[in-house]
Amino acid sequence: MSATLTRAALYSGAVIAALGLAAAPAQAAPITLSQGHVDVVDIAYEGGVLRLGLHDETTGTGVERDPAEVTLRVKPEAGATVPSNPAFSFLGSPGAPVWILPQTSNPALLHAGWAAHELPAGAFQGDSVQLKLTAVSGPADVSLYDVSQGTPTKRFDSGDGLPDSVNVSAGAHHHTNWAFEAKGDYTLTFQATGKLTNGTTLNSAPVAYHFTVG
Repeated sequence: MSATLTRAALYSGAVIAALGLAAAPAQAAPITLSQGHVDVVDIAYEGGVLRLGLHDETTGTGVERDPAEVTLRVKPEAGATVPSNPAFSFLGSPGAPVWILPQTSNPALLHAGWAAHELPAGAFQGDSVQLKLTAVSGPADVSLYDVSQGTPTKRFDSGDGLPDSVNVSAGAHHHTNWAFEAKGDYTLTFQATGKLTNGTTLNSAPVAYHFTVG
């Protein structure tokens, strides 16, 4: 084999290897989160695009993650029963089992919420966007609700029809109760929409978030 041919073969192999690396970047390994602080829905506006992600602070250091690579685990310790107070009837019959990620921090469970730290002030009309829960798939209904002085306020509830929406202000950070009415695997699909100050309406892509309960 001539030196010229050898050099050509080496060059060709190097190009193919480089192209292969460029075409197949390393993928993040799937991860399960089961306790600690997580902004499940992280709303951002960058480069003219409205997008949803997931902000993981379970280790104390913030990490932006692709929701497709994350399973959010609702541990058995989240198990509770539906109160007899009729105001909580959206969770099911009194005494029925329900699994709840709580609004207040419990070190043994996920402290889950949503955030808009990457939504700049002055970009959107009203300085806010709408966060919509558009679909839920799983073995039972799911609801997100706040409790103040013992009284619940629903934010999202698949049991009475979807989509549901809430307004989220630029820079907001909100934690709430996430209630699942049966064990099993769930997918919650969220989307954000907002109107820029110039009147242009933007929609994020719909993003699926995966939970496993029990």
